[in-house]
Amino acid sequence: METVIILVFIFGYLAITLEHNIKIDKLIPALVMMAISWALISLGIDDFSQWFDSAKHSLLENFGGLGHEEKMHLMEETLLHHLGKTAEILVFLLGAMTIVEIIDYFDGFSTIKNAVNFNSRRKLLWMFCGLAFVLSAIIDNLTATIVLISILQKIVKDRDVRIWFAGLIIIAANAGGAWSPIGDVTTTMLWIGDKVSTGKLFVYLFIPSLLCMVVPTFIASMLKPFKGTLELQGSEDKPKNRFSSTMLFLGLGAIVFVPIFKVITHLPPYVGMMLSLGVVAIFAEIYSNSKFAISQIQSEEHTEHASHSPVHYSLSKIELPSILFFLGILMAVAALESLGILFGFANSLQETMPMMGTELHGEGVSDLVVLLLGVGSAVIDNVPLVAASLGMFSPEIAPMDNELWHFIAYSAGTGGSMLIIGSAAGVVAMGMEKIDFFWYLKKISWLALVGFLAGAIAFMATRAIF
Repeated sequence: METVIILVFIFGYLAITLEHNIKIDKLIPALVMMAISWALISLGIDDFSQWFDSAKHSLLENFGGLGHEEKMHLMEETLLHHLGKTAEILVFLLGAMTIVEIIDYFDGFSTIKNAVNFNSRRKLLWMFCGLAFVLSAIIDNLTATIVLISILQKIVKDRDVRIWFAGLIIIAANAGGAWSPIGDVTTTMLWIGDKVSTGKLFVYLFIPSLLCMVVPTFIASMLKPFKGTLELQGSEDKPKNRFSSTMLFLGLGAIVFVPIFKVITHLPPYVGMMLSLGVVAIFAEIYSNSKFAISQIQSEEHTEHASHSPVHYSLSKIELPSILFFLGILMAVAALESLGILFGFANSLQETMPMMGTELHGEGVSDLVVLLLGVGSAVIDNVPLVAASLGMFSPEIAPMDNELWHFIAYSAGTGGSMLIIGSAAGVVAMGMEKIDFFWYLKKISWLALVGFLAGAIAFMATRAIF
């Protein structure tokens, strides 16, 4: 039965990877894979000899000796535990996405657009990459990419030039998301799973992530597409909303407050995110009901929603397929973890790879393993890869803030830049600018690889110091 479950996972994984070839949204195989995996576990519960109790973080070797009712009860408890941990991530993401949509409702990101008052391609490249690096650490790399490419489309006419900028924005956004607990879904998963803390994440990963962005940007600035000047499009005729700057800084400040709230209260991050969303929503309602806002609808897009609250409108704009995809993939990986399959895989990796690199209570994990995970995240979605790594090492072997988790956060977060389908930022840029897979592979992938390796070397040096 274990073999069948592994095959279901592999075929589901392939369907997710080949999403663009088979024309089926990746959320569908993720949900099907999750449901079938747990159904097979339930039907074949008496055939399994071991079970990993996630709540107690212990592998039950005597699972085969338990009665059928006891096994079913344990399975239900484990399923509920995993659903709870997954819901923490999903509620957190929902809150963050809603705050960003509220900022956009008030045209908050126009403040950034209005700062572009020069036409040097090189300056524009550094500005956008710097913004992508900083913004992705605050509002996550996916949202930062959407915001910056939207701004880019408003100011740069030539699409052939724009896609070069978009390629470097992807690299910078993924690099920026790696060192922040709220910058990338995979880093958020490690943070919420108590594998990394905010302070140590910054100490270990800021310099490697910065180099991962700076090195490719510096090399690209020497290339032909970024030499000379650009003809910029004029600003839009519509008046800027009076509250746009206020909502931008309020929204970003509210998201940055979440890690502080966690440190002070020791409550899960989603609680702080809900508080932040509530505060931002209060101001959004007040501002939208003001005479100025009523008489001046921000854009034609909002006109048909003028009678609704900005919070309801923002919730309707959220990318729900992404949320359902995370639900499916995290719960499917949880099925493999519950059967102890991931621990067996981790042990075989440790036995076959050279014992060098990260120390885990006297046991070595090869740096090569983690680097391969980074390369793998370019081919396969990095969410299931990190979800799998969470289940490979128990807290006794790899405790919180072990350098292994920080290296995984860096590799999975930045390695996806090597292919355009390797990260959420890449996929959304591909859709927004219709970037060709092979164009990106030929023009941008080598830059992403150079940045990834530069950051990895910097991490190894940082690890030796700290």
